[in-house]
Amino acid sequence: MKIPINLASNPFRRDRAMVVASLVVCALLVVTLGLLANLAMQDSRQIADVQHEVKNLHQQITDLNAEQAKLDAVVKKPENASVLERSVFINTLLRRKGISWNQIFTDLEKTIPYNVKIVRVHPTIDTQGRVMLDMVVAAASPIEVIQMFKAFEASPRFGVVEARGGTPPTQAEPLFRETFLVLYAQKL
Repeated sequence: MKIPINLASNPFRRDRAMVVASLVVCALLVVTLGLLANLAMQDSRQIADVQHEVKNLHQQITDLNAEQAKLDAVVKKPENASVLERSVFINTLLRRKGISWNQIFTDLEKTIPYNVKIVRVHPTIDTQGRVMLDMVVAAASPIEVIQMFKAFEASPRFGVVEARGGTPPTQAEPLFRETFLVLYAQKL
């Protein structure tokens, strides 16, 4: 009978593969740490650049607001008030006169079905400078008015139709009347 005897205080183990794998993983972690540090520095530089641009833009806004305040002060002087009122009046008048009635009726003729009658058309300009047509139409049946709404929405010259109300036929007026507001794409 043979008895194995190991006289070493630390018996031999096979740790070389584990040590090599640990060193490779540590090297990869160091490389990853370097890449992350580099990305962090690039981000901080980009943030500093963006903050500098924002600061410049805020300064420009402040300068423009100061210039606007100076110009408003000049315009609002009592001796300039009449010129300002006249200028606003003339600009409003020119915008209103810029609406072409001929073009409105040409586009309405192409869009509205033959059996719908236009009772009233009132063009207005909203705060964004768009032309809105406040209209009243009359038709023998509500189906014809619905066809007209579909024709408006399909047309590139008109926008969304906002119905304002309608009245059924009476003895005095045998036609259905519909009031609505439609966006009109006429260039001023």
